[in-house]
Amino acid sequence: MRIVFMGTPDFAVPCLRKLAESEHNTVAVFTQPDKPKGRGYKMIPTPVKTVAIEYNIPVYQPLSLRKGDDAEESMRILRDIAPDLIVVTAYGQILPEEILKLPKYGCINIHASLLPKYRGAAPINWVLLNGEKITGVTSMQMNKGLDTGDMLIKRTVEIGENETYSQLYSRLSEIGGEVLMETVSGILAGTIIPEKQDDSLSCYSPMIKKEMSALDFTKPVREIHNTIRGVTGFTALGGKRLKVFESEIAHDISAGVAGTVADTGKFAVSCGDGVIIFKEVQIEGGKRMKTADFLRGKKLVKGEKLG
Repeated sequence: MRIVFMGTPDFAVPCLRKLAESEHNTVAVFTQPDKPKGRGYKMIPTPVKTVAIEYNIPVYQPLSLRKGDDAEESMRILRDIAPDLIVVTAYGQILPEEILKLPKYGCINIHASLLPKYRGAAPINWVLLNGEKITGVTSMQMNKGLDTGDMLIKRTVEIGENETYSQLYSRLSEIGGEVLMETVSGILAGTIIPEKQDDSLSCYSPMIKKEMSALDFTKPVREIHNTIRGVTGFTALGGKRLKVFESEIAHDISAGVAGTVADTGKFAVSCGDGVIIFKEVQIEGGKRMKTADFLRGKKLVKGEKLG
């Protein structure tokens, strides 16, 4: 099968590797344009582009597939390639209907949620923010709606009590590669029965905003824990910004005034209805580190106020 792959971030890499190492012919990769990064604003390729080059797959990076000269050129390239299937995984662009109808087997998408729940841009963040216990990966036959196409294969996973965005992201990306290959095999064999989504069960996962990371310790401890897990939390300690990457809910520490240190040995902080323990932090100007290492260089005072 001749396949065109469209993807951009690390999440899409396992899917591309699975395809590149399979019996199928990955004839082209479409990914977002390189972006400047760092002090020198050096142009950095997307993770998908880096892997495509590793496998000697031609790479195309149009600014848009929907308008302008780039869109016209991309359509010409795709017609010339004549793919049997287009695979989309976290590409970052909406495909026009003209492209959706081009391949023999259409376009399939690997989405990091159990559709129809958590359609949209940030499903992994939102399942954690909302305290979900399960999530998964769904392969879907794409249509012109936003993640509304018929479902092909679902894989369900349990979410760990303290699992963070980066941890769940890595797990789901690997599962995505497995689901993709199972889907491609099923399409060829004609064994997949598409299942329409029930729109009444749908919910959306919009883009994450920076201000969502701010920790308000007057809120319930579970909500604070889920914020840290889902988007990384931030507060202030001693006048410096403090980022919190991992946490757990304390069950044996008495709470004090919301936002104050409840236990100096564990970096436990009182919340609206309980106590949160910071497990991994980064103080402004410092390195990211486990709390035990951080506390070797920073003495906390019980009752000290954060924020």
